[in-house]
Amino acid sequence: MAADIRPVVTPAGHEHTETAQSGGAVRISGVGPQHTPATRLWFGKVLNEPGYRSLPHHHGEAETGGYVLTGHARIYFGEDFGEFVDLHEGDFVFVPPNMPHVEVNMSTATQLVWMTTRTPDNIVINLPDVDDSDLEGFHRA
Repeated sequence: MAADIRPVVTPAGHEHTETAQSGGAVRISGVGPQHTPATRLWFGKVLNEPGYRSLPHHHGEAETGGYVLTGHARIYFGEDFGEFVDLHEGDFVFVPPNMPHVEVNMSTATQLVWMTTRTPDNIVINLPDVDDSDLEGFHRA
């Protein structure tokens, strides 16, 4: 094995923060082409403060995998975002490419923390916003 091939560590507190954002969903990158030798993978953390949500968005061609570290998440999707799935600590989710959705923190007291991975990169395409009242069961802090 070549001497110049080795793991690349992104130390805690040194994540890449100039990544695509979507409203109240704050994304930080631990592994990605912007700051590591990765060419076909983005892996990071997404934070939603209590009662906050993302804008409607999709991830273009990217396949997305998520894992809820802490909190109660809801992903709205479908026509007029009328469908949803709930996720809790320890749950995994797959979001298909090009699927418009809204990610929300259903708690008004605790932060929601996700680990998220995408291939090939952290593509975020924001869409026109919807009113909170259009999202069944969601309310802000």
